Amino acid sequence: MSTTAKVEAGVNSAKKATRNVVDDTSSVVSREYHNFVADIEDLIKSSTTLTGEELEKAREKIGARIAEAKESLTEAGETIVERARKTAEVTDQYVHEQPWSAVGAGAALGLLVGFLIARR
Repeated sequence: MSTTAKVEAGVNSAKKATRNVVDDTSSVVSREYHNFVADIEDLIKSSTTLTGEELEKAREKIGARIAEAKESLTEAGETIVERARKTAEVTDQYVHEQPWSAVGAGAALGLLVGFLIARR
């Protein structure tokens, strides 16, 4: 297998992996958000009759749930950043090995974007 084919295979693999991670992460974020909202709604409904110590426990539970949601979102963000970094490294390697292909792809993309902007 030639170097070009290896690099192109690496780029395609990185693109696919990044797409999968983004899809998985958005699914996790969406699920986490809906669970968080449902938990908060349940706590609000149950807290209308709470007083004193019970109310303090409910507040602690809300605080813990917020911390869990933040941690989950932070982990998802870190995963996206790591995959994006790997994709950028593979792309950089490809551009250095195939500069004219990269220039052609950039020109084609610029032409497409210009065409789409001109249509508005």
